[in-house]
Amino acid sequence: MTAEAVIHAVNLTRHYRIKSGPFAAPAVVKALNEASFDLYPGQTLAVVGESGCGKSTLARVLTMIEPPTSGELTINGHRVELKEGEPPPADLRRDVQIIFQNPYGSLNPRKTVATMLEEPLKLNRRDMSAAQRRQAAMEMIDRVGLRPEHVDRYPHMFSGGQRQRIAIARALMLHPKVLVLDEPVSALDLSIQAQILNLLADLQEEFGLAYVFISHDLSVVKRIADDVIVMYFGQPVETGHAAEVFSHPRHPYTQALFSATPVADPNRRKERMRLQGEPPSPLSPPPGCPFAPRCFKATSECSLEDPPLEPVSAHVNVACIHVEKARLTLRP
Repeated sequence: MTAEAVIHAVNLTRHYRIKSGPFAAPAVVKALNEASFDLYPGQTLAVVGESGCGKSTLARVLTMIEPPTSGELTINGHRVELKEGEPPPADLRRDVQIIFQNPYGSLNPRKTVATMLEEPLKLNRRDMSAAQRRQAAMEMIDRVGLRPEHVDRYPHMFSGGQRQRIAIARALMLHPKVLVLDEPVSALDLSIQAQILNLLADLQEEFGLAYVFISHDLSVVKRIADDVIVMYFGQPVETGHAAEVFSHPRHPYTQALFSATPVADPNRRKERMRLQGEPPSPLSPPPGCPFAPRCFKATSECSLEDPPLEPVSAHVNVACIHVEKARLTLRP
């Protein structure tokens, strides 16, 4: 029996209206365009791309910090219907938690670790006594590799890796189904990154967690991801099984990203694909494919239409007219 998806996203879109002058009509910034995927328990979905490509916007939509402009979002079998400024339902808020990039800024410097860990239980578990909340905090502190005496200390007393462990413990206090990890190790030293990634892998196996792992570090993504979404200019340009995308990248943007990833092999030579220019302004997107002005495969056809995501194999979709599409046949 196939497990039910904990997140089902169909054409998730998030647009912002920006004032462009006292007498001009507001401009529309399309920060996220038509992102679709299914995420299952125990699975890791990686979202990669350059800065400003829409990764963090997707994280805010998935965690219900902001509602989508359009599209469908279903979490743990419940359709999410939010309006601007409305808080998400409490039960759905418990199911999805987020861990931010900077452990120095995501923890309240005026609260002890125990206070921060017990606070979600105070708000969401009114049936628990103070002693039960304290016991739950102590158990979670131990689970993320910290010592009992740490619960009465303040964030400034910890290293970066320890602070990220505290952030992970806080996110797990309500036993969520999904963790959205927004660049969770990029602010840490390499040795500490490995420790945090190993901890996340252990927690995923123990609790059956699903991860949405947002990163620009492709070496980390290759190690942990089951599926991957490659984003450019707010929209997915290549999606599918991580193993196939990494072994055979098809979209020119994906190929350029992977060519820039360092390889720990002095005998292996890689051809670097250098992109020309900068990403286009979101206030004046180019006609057709948004990647065309920087693409080494671009032709005049690319400026006519923004290509949709289409299957190029049984497990990979690509948005590019220069990539041969798969001829998939349906079995009876």
